Amino acid sequence: MVDIVVGPQSYHHLPQLLTRAEREGRAIDTEFPTEDKFSFLAQPRPDAIRARGVSAFVTVQEGCDKFCTFCVVPYTRGSEVSRPVKKIVDDVKRLADNGVRELTLIGQNVNAYHGEGPDGRSWPLGKLLHHLAATPGIARLRYSTSHPGDVDDSLIEAHRDLDALMPLVHLPVQSGSDRVLLAMRRRHTVRDYRDVVERFRKARQNIAFSSDFIVGFPGESEEDFSATLALVMQIGYAAAYSFKYSPRPGTPAAEMQETVSAADMDGRLERLQNLIDSQQSAFNRAAIGTTMDVLFERAARNPGQIVGRTPYLQPAHVMAAKDIIGCVLPVRIARLDRYSLLGEIVSPTLPPGEEPASSHVTIGA
Repeated sequence: MVDIVVGPQSYHHLPQLLTRAEREGRAIDTEFPTEDKFSFLAQPRPDAIRARGVSAFVTVQEGCDKFCTFCVVPYTRGSEVSRPVKKIVDDVKRLADNGVRELTLIGQNVNAYHGEGPDGRSWPLGKLLHHLAATPGIARLRYSTSHPGDVDDSLIEAHRDLDALMPLVHLPVQSGSDRVLLAMRRRHTVRDYRDVVERFRKARQNIAFSSDFIVGFPGESEEDFSATLALVMQIGYAAAYSFKYSPRPGTPAAEMQETVSAADMDGRLERLQNLIDSQQSAFNRAAIGTTMDVLFERAARNPGQIVGRTPYLQPAHVMAAKDIIGCVLPVRIARLDRYSLLGEIVSPTLPPGEEPASSHVTIGA
């Protein structure tokens, strides 16, 4: 019943595949072509860029060489490949010229980035971030998703030196047990992970972390799971994603026999998510009474309300005119509504005799 099967590295072949499927009834392309697919894709039109809003994703890296035992990515996305700096810069300039203010650099293992720079040398992610931070119009930079083993000094220095680089790092750990991490083939220990977190915190005091966790990995004991809870308590996360283990066909973990019962998985996931939710709630409550810079993105559902994001990706609402969309403005946080912050824009301090550019903005409903 399937007419076309196309791998994620080959979607630039889709027009030819459609033609072949119409002619032959079926077309399959799951190979890993050597050509750069981005060179074959039409550039987005300016109106399409503007319609997407003030934030955009830019692919800088694809594939993964880690081969964690639970993960299918290396088999479906291939080995790590980094795009040249020049092509990324061209994309970024095009986005900035059409109103994009915030970029998220993405890759399956983004901090393994090693693209060719204008000098002919391999550039790490930290150097790329420094370069992109100088792009006129770009106010914020983010990146995702990272591997703890690929955090080098250049990335730490970027967080230390670049105001445009947001202080929220998504750093998946998956488990707090060294025994489970070894079975997962994560290539780092719990101590390694804590050391990386400490390096980030020494470079930037206001940094926060999110992470990924898998519960019920084959062979995970109650003691192993307790170690995960202990790590969460030690780190303290602004947010995290947690999942029950499920086997991916063709991966080594799918052949492991020491399965964890569905009941144990459910119970562990609930306990972990309750702890993560409590940390996220505490992190959000700590924003009340503070002033945070917010990049305003769009009109909210409530009439007259505009929503944006804080440096930590928290949604923040104010009552204001739509002309603040695309602006980064200081907002005094007054209260919390579940996961959303509500507040008022703080008028900037002006030189004597200068009138404010806009009227006072009141707290969100």
